[in-house]
Amino acid sequence: MGIFDKCHQFEELGKVRAAGIYPYFRVITSQQDPVVMMDGKEVVMCGSNNYLGLASHPKVKEAAAQAVMKYGTGCAGSRFLNGTLDIHVELEEKLADFFSKEAALVYATGYQTNLGVISALVGRGDIAISDRLNHASIVDGCRLSYGEIKKFRHNDPEDLDRLLESHRDKDKLVIIDGVFSMEGDIAPLPDIVALREKHDFGIMLDDAHGVGVLGKTGRGTAEHFGLENEMDVIMGTYSKSLATIGGFVAASEEIIDYLKHFSRSMIFSASLAPALVAAVSAALDIIDQEPERRARLWENTQRMMDGFRSFGFDIGDAATPIIPIVVGEDLLAFKVALMLQEEGVFANPVISPATPPGRALIRTSYMATHTDEHLDRVLDAFVKVGKTVGLIS
Repeated sequence: MGIFDKCHQFEELGKVRAAGIYPYFRVITSQQDPVVMMDGKEVVMCGSNNYLGLASHPKVKEAAAQAVMKYGTGCAGSRFLNGTLDIHVELEEKLADFFSKEAALVYATGYQTNLGVISALVGRGDIAISDRLNHASIVDGCRLSYGEIKKFRHNDPEDLDRLLESHRDKDKLVIIDGVFSMEGDIAPLPDIVALREKHDFGIMLDDAHGVGVLGKTGRGTAEHFGLENEMDVIMGTYSKSLATIGGFVAASEEIIDYLKHFSRSMIFSASLAPALVAAVSAALDIIDQEPERRARLWENTQRMMDGFRSFGFDIGDAATPIIPIVVGEDLLAFKVALMLQEEGVFANPVISPATPPGRALIRTSYMATHTDEHLDRVLDAFVKVGKTVGLIS
């Protein structure tokens, strides 16, 4: 057996490509607007996490351009050494204030944030307790730690209670997604926080898909439930509502100081590029200055939920701008995604292990900048394709 045999034996890919239903790495030739260009044609984008439409906001693009002119395109080193600019510090202060925490720390990607934070905080003899449907970056962060890993049934506080009770003598970090990225449902934070009356544990909230979307002022899932002070650690990314790429963690000064010296994915990665720092900072300002974007996002979300349900589609427990359409089998999800593209709609097929076997999805997600006309085109395409493949009658 050679080390590359697994690559040679990856035959499923060839079969799917030969059948003409390979739906990944599709090429887009425009910015992430409600309508994008693919193969020279306009396609309605309902597969992007650009929830507030800020990735193409003029103020965000201008801030990024100005940062490049002043600081260049990169820092050529890690934050730990030569890569800390004044704008990094200013962004961290802004993020801490935004989430009502003492301090914050910027990372190069959201994925690296979870890898570095979890592996640093969960040490030998500790336990990382994770929802079964948490993002892959949480799963991998737990794996990189030296602690024990336990998983509880999705959004099931009773199962979490059972795990906490059976490990009373260990230090524990409970890690949860605020909004689950495939199913679009929301974690039951009040029920989880209530378990602190019986058990001693820390809470880390991954709010990648909640920031800018949930809460009265867009502070995310914790604000949505009024539980900001109960979150020990809030993690998020810039690749959704915050319009660029990167990640952050907000917590107490002691936690952030510890992470600055023990979080390997931050220490041993090059610093976040100046253009990205400036873009995030501008996006945070716009979230406060333009609350009408969030209001429009929720109008669009409700319109699509009502529309899909009225036509008989199964959208599970979706409660956010992420609305999945359950199709069942993996290959059917591939086929539906490409049929939708032929009808002028971009949506994402999601298969196991990202979903349970037999519960393949077409993941749709919506922006504040979608118009009613865009949304009607999406519904019309889904109805046509859904009837063709037997998802609806």
